[in-house]
Amino acid sequence: MVAQADDALFRPVRTGNPFEETVERLLQAIKLGVVVPGDRLPAERDLAARLNVSRVTLREAIHALTEAGYVESRRGRYGGTFVNEQLPKPRRAPARKLARELGNGLEDALVLRSALETGAAEAAASRSLSSAEREHLERCLAETSAASLTDYRRLDSRLHLAIAEVTGSPSLTSAMADVRMRLNELLDAIPLLERNIEHSNEQHQAIVSAILADDPIAARQAMQEHLSGTAALLRAFLS
Repeated sequence: MVAQADDALFRPVRTGNPFEETVERLLQAIKLGVVVPGDRLPAERDLAARLNVSRVTLREAIHALTEAGYVESRRGRYGGTFVNEQLPKPRRAPARKLARELGNGLEDALVLRSALETGAAEAAASRSLSSAEREHLERCLAETSAASLTDYRRLDSRLHLAIAEVTGSPSLTSAMADVRMRLNELLDAIPLLERNIEHSNEQHQAIVSAILADDPIAARQAMQEHLSGTAALLRAFLS
């Protein structure tokens, strides 16, 4: 059985700012492709219990996301809260401005991402994956390879989370989701170029192939090469 990313993202929130963190968790799940356009969020009672927040807090968070254009509520027998088919476009703030705001946090996030994701690729390749886990990886890879420019960033994030999922560690999946959200605003400020996407897809194929071949060394090396390219592209646009 695949350890689902929503188990990691919909974990209990901290007690300090339950509303803000509930909004953050729901946005993570949407922006990182764990729940996709057209999907229904878990039932209110179940989701509130998983996040360990009151149903009032959850409703306020859902209302905020409704106002922002991410979800809609439907009534009736098959009602609930659904992710909108058309999501708001990412904020296209100047990349250099975002980098200045992030400050030293950029290098911190890149180092953390490298440590987490190379380790995840190695750990995934070191496990004996079930047929469901293998199919999950292959499906996420295929969806990313076929993604439009509009959907590419979200499905790329989903593939990287899938690699964490098949390690069997919800904590690793959660940590990867957090660092990805730190970097995504910067990545969204950089234009998606067809040649870069082709190269990225080739690297994704190499990573997944190494994992499915049970080759942890090759999986780690392929992931490191992939992340190094992304980091170099970020630094080039931010310099």
